[in-house]
Amino acid sequence: MNEFEIIDEFLALKVKNRKDVIHGVGDDCALLKVPRGQRLAVSMDTLIAGVHFLADCNAADVAHKAIAVNLSDLAAAGAEPAWITISLTMPEYNKAWLTDFHEGLQNMAEYFGIQIVGGDTCKGPLSITIQAHGFVPEQVFCRRSTAKAGELICVTGNLGDAALGLLIAQNKIQVSDQKTKQYLLDKYQKPYPRVAAGIALRGRATAGIDISDGLLADLAHISKASNVGALLRWERVPVSAQAKSVANKELLMKSALYGGDDYELCFTVNEDELESTVKALEIVGTHCIPVGRLTGKPGVRVLDNDQEIQLSQLGFQHFS
Repeated sequence: MNEFEIIDEFLALKVKNRKDVIHGVGDDCALLKVPRGQRLAVSMDTLIAGVHFLADCNAADVAHKAIAVNLSDLAAAGAEPAWITISLTMPEYNKAWLTDFHEGLQNMAEYFGIQIVGGDTCKGPLSITIQAHGFVPEQVFCRRSTAKAGELICVTGNLGDAALGLLIAQNKIQVSDQKTKQYLLDKYQKPYPRVAAGIALRGRATAGIDISDGLLADLAHISKASNVGALLRWERVPVSAQAKSVANKELLMKSALYGGDDYELCFTVNEDELESTVKALEIVGTHCIPVGRLTGKPGVRVLDNDQEIQLSQLGFQHFS
């Protein structure tokens, strides 16, 4: 197949157009309509074999994750996803791989009600770049730079599962219980972005970010952008029973604080708004877990039973 046939067969999903898609795949450009009273939120991420996913990873899981990480960025901003464009680079034509990849795209598009409106294919090392577009009402865009000292730091769910799942996939740790093993692998390979939670946090979160590079690294972005400090308490950081069953405390802390790939949301709220925020997230099946507080002292600090932990790194960084 040539590149245009690949796009038509495997990337242009056979779905009914969204009402805001005037014209999708098939021309040099898509023609799209932003609803009245909404603003367009745009994000883009690239996933590279051997860096963001293992080279032998199931193609459907690769497609799932490629979409998930982009929608997670929209969720952090409180945006509702609408459209994506996709650029697929692969070393050779592989029908079986593309068929599985297409299945992953289709499942995620149907689950989140999004539409692929354009794309490209090239020959080269395996990588997937997706640009996600979503809508957010005027005046409710959630930024990183609007947090204030004294506010609570919260997360939407367990941290560290994905990092442990990666170690299992790399055969660096062995897990005998198959249910636990599959649970942790799924958390790494098939994350589900907190889209509904992001929408529920509109007008409640004072700042927000998704946890992709690790809690400490991503919280540091809020700290720097808002010119505030952050003080976390390790005993309040949520970790799953599955994670506790396979990791000692040192590995558990490293996975939950530095690991990344969890795609939970980290956000700040006024203490007076905590109760209403908890209820709002419960309605969409998500948690609001306070893990610390913003301070006036710059930087990110972590206490473990009132003893400050010496932090050696903040999380994953390219080129470091």
